[in-house]
Amino acid sequence: MEYSSAAMIVDARGTVTGWSDGARRITGYAAAEVVGRPARGLLAREVPPGALSGTAVIRHRDGHAVPLRLRVCPLLDADGAPDGYAVSTAAPDAPEPGLIDHAVRQASLSMSVLDPDLRFVHVNDATCRMMGRSAEELIGHSLPDTLAGFEGDQESFLHHLRVVVDRGRPVQYESFGPAPAGVRLHAWTVEMWPVHDASGTLTAVAMAALESTEQHRARERLALLNAAGEVGSTLDVVRTAEELVGLLVPRFAGFANVDLLGWVLGTDEPHAAPAGDGELRRVAHAAATEHFPTPAVHLGGNEVYPPYAPPARAVREGRVVLSGPGDPDFDRWMRERAERAPHNRPFREAVCSTLAVPLRARGTTLGVALAARTTPREPYAAEDAVLAEELVGRAAVSVDNARRFARERSTALAIQRSLLPRGLPGQAAVEVAHRYLPSASAAGIGGDWFDVIPLSGTRVGLVVGDVVGHGIPSTATMGRLCTAVRTLADVDLPPDELLTHLDDLVTHLAADDDGEVAELGATCLYAVYDPVSRRLTLAAAGHPAPALLLPDGTTRLVRMNTGPLLGVGGLPFEATELELPEGTVVALYTDGLVEDRDRDIDHATAELCLALTAPANSLDALCDTVLKAVMPEEPSDDVALLLARTRALGTDQIRTWDVLPDPAHVAATRRSVSEQLTRWGLDETAFVTELVVSELVTNAIRYGEPPIQLRLIRDSTLICEVSDSSSTSPHLRRAHAYDEGGRGLLLVAQLTQRWGSRQTGSGKTIWAEQPLPAE
Repeated sequence: MEYSSAAMIVDARGTVTGWSDGARRITGYAAAEVVGRPARGLLAREVPPGALSGTAVIRHRDGHAVPLRLRVCPLLDADGAPDGYAVSTAAPDAPEPGLIDHAVRQASLSMSVLDPDLRFVHVNDATCRMMGRSAEELIGHSLPDTLAGFEGDQESFLHHLRVVVDRGRPVQYESFGPAPAGVRLHAWTVEMWPVHDASGTLTAVAMAALESTEQHRARERLALLNAAGEVGSTLDVVRTAEELVGLLVPRFAGFANVDLLGWVLGTDEPHAAPAGDGELRRVAHAAATEHFPTPAVHLGGNEVYPPYAPPARAVREGRVVLSGPGDPDFDRWMRERAERAPHNRPFREAVCSTLAVPLRARGTTLGVALAARTTPREPYAAEDAVLAEELVGRAAVSVDNARRFARERSTALAIQRSLLPRGLPGQAAVEVAHRYLPSASAAGIGGDWFDVIPLSGTRVGLVVGDVVGHGIPSTATMGRLCTAVRTLADVDLPPDELLTHLDDLVTHLAADDDGEVAELGATCLYAVYDPVSRRLTLAAAGHPAPALLLPDGTTRLVRMNTGPLLGVGGLPFEATELELPEGTVVALYTDGLVEDRDRDIDHATAELCLALTAPANSLDALCDTVLKAVMPEEPSDDVALLLARTRALGTDQIRTWDVLPDPAHVAATRRSVSEQLTRWGLDETAFVTELVVSELVTNAIRYGEPPIQLRLIRDSTLICEVSDSSSTSPHLRRAHAYDEGGRGLLLVAQLTQRWGSRQTGSGKTIWAEQPLPAE
């Protein structure tokens, strides 16, 4: 502030006649020391003759130089002649008068000032060029009126200006669109701020608009490259092409399409060279504006490009082809397209540039992507071609990966469809969920399998196995073992006996196949769960023990003696039996889940037990949780996981009678059964059930050994079981016309859904099953 109050008066002779206190503070001279002396004596350096204003160097009283910007105003006498001068000072770095006005007017960025009613008060040259009008045409006119007819987002722009006026705070606004004086798209970063007077009253709104088109385009390119990482999110050829088109439109192109060579969509090997006539299959297309254009080729249709067309050249030459109006080949192609699709003429007239980019991966051309840009956007440039090549190149790798996966997957699915269960059978003993993940390694599919087998008496068999190795031999052996287990389970063999028979089968297969099976090896775990007794009986041949998740949330591995691998022969298998609370989850799995290179199996099984305790809404969700937590990131072997949650039949669903070994007691047994059926509301089944009970109990009395027991089980079906101490199993036989007996089991077989017998530790059980009446 001291500079603004520094002043002196000099008469016509150059003598100082007045001296301000501000001058004293700047120079150190008191008024008495200066007044009456020549003003020139204060100069440390001479000034040009005749210069009234400018920079001068004053010598301070202590001797150092003080640069000052002097402003000299003449003092006139009564006749109008100069009678002296008033000299004032400004800060040495203060701009010359008018310098700021010149700087603002000549600035490269658009600068303008508006009054609170948004009328122009001041504009610089850049603003005039941007608006396409002179300063005289803008100053005093309303900004909203000036922008009338402008295609940009006027409402948003004016809204931000009103925020500055109403709230008195600065705002930054970014826009992308055509300038008022042109049709090309530009990006602008606009700073808007309020201007207040000394009293704090808002007097104007100032704006400075910086064109940031190049920065905007650079950000767009980076964003596209970043978004390209999302292309190929699924291993599906068509979906990957759709994601590429979605990436290009509308940010990079007004229209884009992807055409693939026919073999890419199948499971054939790649052709040695692309077709010479450029025939491709349209798999994806999209337009920024609906029906502009309407594609001449429908999705899935064949597209035949003439040899001179940019897409055909891109496929043939394996490089990006940049083309547009004025290129003879492009113009010729457009004329050819006009004949095929005259309705798209407005779009073709709007096209300013095209890029045809071949989809190449691993040295093989898969197809071509075409991107078309329309006015008012800028035509494609060389840097756009580089960007498009990078984007399409990334997508091409994903397309090739999807194609390879599709080929491998079709083989895997065919094998799985023929060997693994297509749908788990309905049963009431356990709730099951399963996952089977074939190996993604180059070795191929392994020999893991699983099964759920309904058994008599509402019991269920759970199986999981693994043929060591990969490829067709392992797959074939897997199929044989899977079928053998189901066959042996159907005759109700206990788990240890079933594995003994399965071991013999593998030994025979090895002998018949020159030892190939023995060289591969095989493991198996077979378990039987009885929902009546809640007991689980299981045996294993070289297979990992299952894990248990108990209802109280605790987990543990089943302690069992695991037998040798199948095919070793001559060694016994030992069964383990345990009682499980209702709701226990039994986890059966193959070694691919817990074994991997450089992985401790004890640590992996501990992770499995921990993963089983994770909260899950269903067994399916728990399967996913276990796989995510336990499975190696890149498993080198197949993974099979089978989860079974145990159920228990209530006492109200089971009724047991001890039967006296006396034929006269059969009638009383029938009456008891009839009364029980009435309590269950199953009177409709009474006739068949009484006949079955009468036949099975009579046979047990006549041919079996006491004690004899009858049991009815009501679940999804009605099961009748008769047990005795004899190990002799009944069989159907053809009765002759005059035979008095031999027809009982035939009647049982005809009247029930299925029947059979199974050996027990104390004898045998004959059972028959019939459906419940429809409700």
